[in-house]
Amino acid sequence: MKSASPPLLLSVLCLSILSASNDHAIAQARRPTGGPIAVVVDERLAALRRSPQLSGKLIQRLSRGRLVAIRRAVRISEGVTFYHVRVTRRRSGWLQREAVVSPSRVGDDRRLYRLLLASEDFDLIVRSRIFLDTFPRSSLQPAVLKLFASAAEASADKLSLEASRRLNQKEMIGGGGPEFSYYLNYSGLDRYNRQGIRFEFDHQGKKLRYDGAAWREIIWRYPKAIEAEEARRRMLILSTRRVE
Repeated sequence: MKSASPPLLLSVLCLSILSASNDHAIAQARRPTGGPIAVVVDERLAALRRSPQLSGKLIQRLSRGRLVAIRRAVRISEGVTFYHVRVTRRRSGWLQREAVVSPSRVGDDRRLYRLLLASEDFDLIVRSRIFLDTFPRSSLQPAVLKLFASAAEASADKLSLEASRRLNQKEMIGGGGPEFSYYLNYSGLDRYNRQGIRFEFDHQGKKLRYDGAAWREIIWRYPKAIEAEEARRRMLILSTRRVE
């Protein structure tokens, strides 16, 4: 079988990147106006309040990934900085600075990167996705892609165990679908799919595995980065497993 031509490979990769950013694009369509855009990355601190005080009346708690428009900043006596933000045309309030990051604020990419290094499992994946979408020109992109890919690979192992425990062999046989289709339709994959992560099924090992999209992106976009060497090694392992 003939190998795909470079233009075709480029098109496939571009489509993969666009698909991974689909949820973010939807959020962008509802982006508020009135100031520089920021995105919630730490929902533990994302309490929208009526006044710039930690004891201020709660309006609502914003979810991770929510977009807000920063109107101004105030530093209170306790040393905490609050942003006055607009959430919708009719709703605004005060939000602790550490709850959000903004591409218009110098150093926010590094601040989010530090949070990524302290994050685990799905939290790491979601925050990494936010970083990749929010800071496309950051010098930390290859490092974050590596974190994202590594977390996706680790998730494949956990999801494989979950799926094998929850999928009933007799029901799969009775249902008539191929075994691998039940694994790839396992509901536990849904939230990963929304973050742009795709899994394949290892027929020999009867388990899920990450398709390696972020590793390929490192090789394509950052071939001279330190992370590219690791990405090539991972892709070699993945291609070997596909041949087996």
